[in-house]
Amino acid sequence: MAQQTYMIFTASNRRIIFLLIGGYLLWSGGLFCLWLTGRMIETALFWWSAGFICLQLFIAAQLLLPILLFQPQERTRGFYLFWGVFLGLLVWLINRLTPVGLWQPLVDTLKSGLLLLVATLTGAVLARYVTKLWEVLPICLVMTLADFASWLIGPTAQFAETIREHYLAPDGTPPPIDMVLVKLAFPGPPGLAPVFGLSDWIIVVFFVSVAQRFGINDNLIGAAGEKLAQQGRFGRYLPVSVVALLVAVLLAHSTGLFIPALPVIALIVLLWYAAQSLPFYKNRRCR
Repeated sequence: MAQQTYMIFTASNRRIIFLLIGGYLLWSGGLFCLWLTGRMIETALFWWSAGFICLQLFIAAQLLLPILLFQPQERTRGFYLFWGVFLGLLVWLINRLTPVGLWQPLVDTLKSGLLLLVATLTGAVLARYVTKLWEVLPICLVMTLADFASWLIGPTAQFAETIREHYLAPDGTPPPIDMVLVKLAFPGPPGLAPVFGLSDWIIVVFFVSVAQRFGINDNLIGAAGEKLAQQGRFGRYLPVSVVALLVAVLLAHSTGLFIPALPVIALIVLLWYAAQSLPFYKNRRCR
């Protein structure tokens, strides 16, 4: 009987989940089409690559709007454990596939779509546990320190080098870390390549959900995301956390250096939160 509760969602939340699944499937299909287009471009200049990345992340940002309409439901730890294990197994199983030829990039795009879906759900769930806005400060501090420590003396730098060597000279199966890397389409023969990790998109969605939770407009090009989601207006949402991820990715791509994305995202988003919240506190002090 307890297991049946794992499958119970409100009608609104069920619709949103199906919308997310369909949206990321369409995103994967668009990614595959962009990969086919990129193969026609022989000279992969930086601005071509930057344009491809911007387009893919902008479309992915629109898929965050439905998550802002989720209705809160009381859940147990067992519920999150059940779905966490299920989604983890799903990611593991799709990475067991070893297609050849044209099937390989198609499966890679589906993997990227699945990773974004898992990260979107995870980031939205984590944001539920933030009860006060100031709590993001210690979260960002710990996250930044951990990421830098892993980069300097931990496994992150080694993972980055392993991935770089594999994609420069593919030989055999990809290293295990490849399972949690989101691949995007690039112009030129190589096509799909890892750009950021699962944790990077989790933190992007986490900040999007926190902004919505505390009434902060994180959209750089218009109305708040929740308002756009309620009105069904896609194509007008560019959250600051997605732009922060884009900045980190473009910095790494242009310099050829491995730059941890999490500290860049945390810094830019915190500055934006501060800029948005400062007028509110000034008005309160004036009253």
